[in-house]
Amino acid sequence: MSIFVDEKTRVCVQGITGRDGAFHTRGMVEYGTKVVSGVTPGKGGQEVDGIPVFDTVGEAVDKTGADTSVLFVPARFAAGAIAEAAEGGVRLVVAVTEGIPTLDVARLYAKLGELGVRMIGPNCPGIISPGKCKVGIMPGRIHSRGGVGVVSRSGTLTYEVVDQLRRNGLGQSTVIGIGGDPIIGTNFIDALAAYERDGETEAVVLIGEIGGTDEEQAADFVRSEMKTPVVAFIAGRTAPPGKRMGHAGAIIAGGKGTAQEKIEALSAAGIPVADRPSEIPGLVKTALGGGA
Repeated sequence: MSIFVDEKTRVCVQGITGRDGAFHTRGMVEYGTKVVSGVTPGKGGQEVDGIPVFDTVGEAVDKTGADTSVLFVPARFAAGAIAEAAEGGVRLVVAVTEGIPTLDVARLYAKLGELGVRMIGPNCPGIISPGKCKVGIMPGRIHSRGGVGVVSRSGTLTYEVVDQLRRNGLGQSTVIGIGGDPIIGTNFIDALAAYERDGETEAVVLIGEIGGTDEEQAADFVRSEMKTPVVAFIAGRTAPPGKRMGHAGAIIAGGKGTAQEKIEALSAAGIPVADRPSEIPGLVKTALGGGA
């Protein structure tokens, strides 16, 4: 099985006629994702590689049965595009776009909740259920099908960990890049709860980073709600306090959100924490009872 996306997912690409949208649409199609439509206001009636383009998401949903949207829309238009997707009838929005104002995302969060629409991101690489569906920009070739779920705040670190897992014979059920902004649509707990319900996810890798308290909250959730084993890695151990490290949410302020605090919280919840990404496959194998 998998979570959030699978071989039945029908994708609409917002911004499909732009350079990035067209490029990543081809990558998703080549992977086997059912990209059924695209949206660019004012360009309805055109096609991109045979995929019909519509002026609105509502029209794309009505005409093609799209249930998932992925955004390749400039930041200044992205909040409106997300709202349009939610109101247009999709159940999942993957917001790859970075630089969306945090206040706009906060307003969207409430709207999405009212409409029952899940958002992954913003500022994220997307989601992939290997062998079934890829929505976003993750490199499909490094993934392999299996029973390890991966949820991460970091995009490129996700790729490194997935490659390490694959090289050690550990395929993945679903890999999610949730994004590193201060406010995101799907957090660690949302993903962990879904993995716990998924009968074929045998273990989960949680990749966190400095800043905020999401990892500490995830540790509490794992301790009280999960039977599926979880292993973790925290990026940013050497980051100086008060300095942002890559992501808007990756900042230590007032002594809170340090790597050490997160490692201690995870360890206290019985979650093994790797010192470096290369240790993760061994920790996963041990958690599954197969030894390192």
